[in-house]
Amino acid sequence: MSKFWSDVVHKLTPYVPGEQPKLDNLVKLNTNENPYGPSPKVIEALKLEAADSLRLYPDPNSDKLKTAIAQSFNLQGIDIKPGQVFVGNGSDEVLAHVFHALLKHDKPLLFPDITYSFYPVYCGLYGIQYETIALDKQFNIDIHDYARPNGGIIFPNPNAPTGIPLALADIEQLLRQNTHSVVVIDEAYVDFGTESAVKLINTYPNLLVTHTLSKARSLAGLRVGYALGNKDLIEALVRVKDSFNSYPIDRFAEAGAVAAMQDGAYFEETCAKVVATRSRLIDDLQALNFESLPSGANFVFAKHKAVDGAELAAKLREHNIIVRHFKKPSRIAPYIRITIGTDAQSNSLIQALTTILQSG
Repeated sequence: MSKFWSDVVHKLTPYVPGEQPKLDNLVKLNTNENPYGPSPKVIEALKLEAADSLRLYPDPNSDKLKTAIAQSFNLQGIDIKPGQVFVGNGSDEVLAHVFHALLKHDKPLLFPDITYSFYPVYCGLYGIQYETIALDKQFNIDIHDYARPNGGIIFPNPNAPTGIPLALADIEQLLRQNTHSVVVIDEAYVDFGTESAVKLINTYPNLLVTHTLSKARSLAGLRVGYALGNKDLIEALVRVKDSFNSYPIDRFAEAGAVAAMQDGAYFEETCAKVVATRSRLIDDLQALNFESLPSGANFVFAKHKAVDGAELAAKLREHNIIVRHFKKPSRIAPYIRITIGTDAQSNSLIQALTTILQSG
């Protein structure tokens, strides 16, 4: 506490990111990073960018990146124009601008009670009134619970930290029920087996979809995210961005991100590896008396039938394996969230869990 702090600082409860420990021989399964490195084309693009041009500012509009993102969806048969793309310094910055530009209204913002824990932090930062909507007993989002007056709706799909996806038909019904407010679908993990809502953008002007290159594109270290929506929504984000930081994407980030978006074959290959490992991990956990929620993400949310999540997380750390445990809300305290790693990392996890459970 300090007398020099602004009023808003005293009221903030900052987001706590996943731990980034500096330990040797660590099996790191706590922050949903991709176990496979970025495309070799990304590495080559970054090498080429290390040139005299670094003395110059980057393109404030990131036009090459917006075009590459639009083209990646065009190849899937989805008509996205570069003018429907907004880019930022990681999807967290993109989401911050979304909250500021589109979700601060007289009526409360709605999001699930168990979801990405940065959402209430943004609300505190920008003074946004919000209400949380309880997930059902199976941890699913029930769209009928959102049929109430609101100043916007936001949730991840698949949800975090549960990993449970919501069907595209349900999202479309939600959009039809809320034509007077913005619906934001945070698709950070969508590429691991969940159907994207991007194909609905040209039908529903109130839909905004956010993506990140941190997960499926293996670029968590470059910090690039983007949003897709109709041009009116994108213009609102640009106006906020240009009132905050005109150059959020540096030259390295744009070069690497463009290369990642253009290498569709590598993207599909690594996503398929993660999905295959996820399936094997769920089977192996079940054999050890774990229950796993259905996952459309690059992580599994699981609990043991006899051992508490906090105890498991602590004992795994003794084996140099780190997973994520959430103490609150109490409904999810029995669970641990396990990032999908390589097959070798999953084998190490299962061996450690077997040892822990056998030791009582």
